[in-house]
Amino acid sequence: MKIKATKMKGIKEKHPLLMRWTHWVNFPILTIMIWSGMLIYWANDEYKITLLGHTYVHFFPDWFYNLLHVPGRLAEGMAFHFLFMWLFALNGFVYVLYTIISGQWRQLLPNRHSFKEAWLVVLHDLHIRKMAPPQDKYNAAQRIAYTAIIIMGLGSLVTGLAIYKPVQFNWLCWLCGGYHLARIWHFVLTIGYVFFFLIHVIQVILAGWNNFRSVVSGFEVVNVRPEPKIENNNGDEKV
Repeated sequence: MKIKATKMKGIKEKHPLLMRWTHWVNFPILTIMIWSGMLIYWANDEYKITLLGHTYVHFFPDWFYNLLHVPGRLAEGMAFHFLFMWLFALNGFVYVLYTIISGQWRQLLPNRHSFKEAWLVVLHDLHIRKMAPPQDKYNAAQRIAYTAIIIMGLGSLVTGLAIYKPVQFNWLCWLCGGYHLARIWHFVLTIGYVFFFLIHVIQVILAGWNNFRSVVSGFEVVNVRPEPKIENNNGDEKV
């Protein structure tokens, strides 16, 4: 008599419909926000990295502006930016509200082990550490990154309103450290979105098709613990 275990696959719900919608809707909204923000920034592109009187990086060079056809489109940029900022705020509000009401925040927010385990995730992704770190719906690094992006979104709204209406929202402008500092924070957050997007896409590719499919359909294929089958001497199988 022999005992055999067969491999089985199952389908498991991973991402609720509303979380997927707000996730995918946010991509074109944020893309338009960054693009229109670039059209606005061109009119006063004062930020650069300078050391000992030498400028190492200027945000941004003329060839970059010309490549994206940016120059001279300030009014167009303001029109798009001030329209889509409300869509950005609404989409973010719906996402956060649903996360709270549905209880999804329990799987999203970092816990007391997240910062320690996030380092293990980084080492594993760099193929320095072979053993995979603990993985729930989100791993520790994802918990920190996705929570950070929500905070960044709130920061963009606050600093954006401060530089959009510095007189009407003078108290908000004051909380940001003044108009110029609010504009710097707004710019830094935008650069942060770009870096997050690049890393996010790379991680999605590395995670594989099953993970990407779950973000589209809401379901993922998982391994199911097999039921042992007993084979008698005649070759017949019994569960």
